[in-house]
Amino acid sequence: MNWENIYKLALTWVKEAGERIRSSFDQTLNIQTKSNANDLVTNMDKEIEQFFIGKIRESFPDHKILGEEGFGDELKDLEGIAWMIDPIDGTMNFIHQQRNFAISLGIYENGIGRIGIIYDVVHDELYHAFKGKGAYLNDKVLPALSETNIQESIIALNATWVMKNHRIDHNLLIPLVRDARGTRSYGTAALEMIYVATGRVDAYISMRLSPWDFAGGAVIVEELGGIVTNLRGEKLEFLNKDSLLVAKPGLHQTILKDYLKEGKW
Repeated sequence: MNWENIYKLALTWVKEAGERIRSSFDQTLNIQTKSNANDLVTNMDKEIEQFFIGKIRESFPDHKILGEEGFGDELKDLEGIAWMIDPIDGTMNFIHQQRNFAISLGIYENGIGRIGIIYDVVHDELYHAFKGKGAYLNDKVLPALSETNIQESIIALNATWVMKNHRIDHNLLIPLVRDARGTRSYGTAALEMIYVATGRVDAYISMRLSPWDFAGGAVIVEELGGIVTNLRGEKLEFLNKDSLLVAKPGLHQTILKDYLKEGKW
């Protein structure tokens, strides 16, 4: 398998998809809802996913594809090579702000992340990693992550998870929010994982994400020494939804042991 060729093509396609998205900013979007009124999808989400599928099918017809908008395959297992695609992660931000969204792409072989690509389209920041070969922002090498403590940490966390109307152990999150230096919420899992990878935040927590939300970011974070698990400290489930804890080394263990270990996540 020529992984260098796959990597090169994937980067080229992501950049081309980003240009397509930027060119849509002056157009009127066709906006629809999915599971609820706040679960949005646009014609661009669908068109970008179909763009990727066309490219992958043409070049790698034996590869599997898992995409958010459902145009790919229905994966029963992770055998072989699987592309996990979120064409626009942060669709609500894309609609309302035309910023704070990203293309997210992860390529896995037998369940192991080989390539991760996150493209911040508006800022033209292409984050990418090839397992064992380092992680990059455009052509600049990203430094390895260093340890930190909770008192000096900024945690990316959606405030709704600390509210009582969710069937989670929200009371366990309140001390974490209290003890951290601060919290942030950006509305896009892909970028929040990248912000951990680049040290802009120190940890990211979410409750219910799909594989295409975290597949690309997980490769990049782990390449830099960060730790990616669910909130039980287990390996992520790439065929179903799962919770997510992404953090710098040391901090990840602290959050699990001191704040999350009693939770039913």
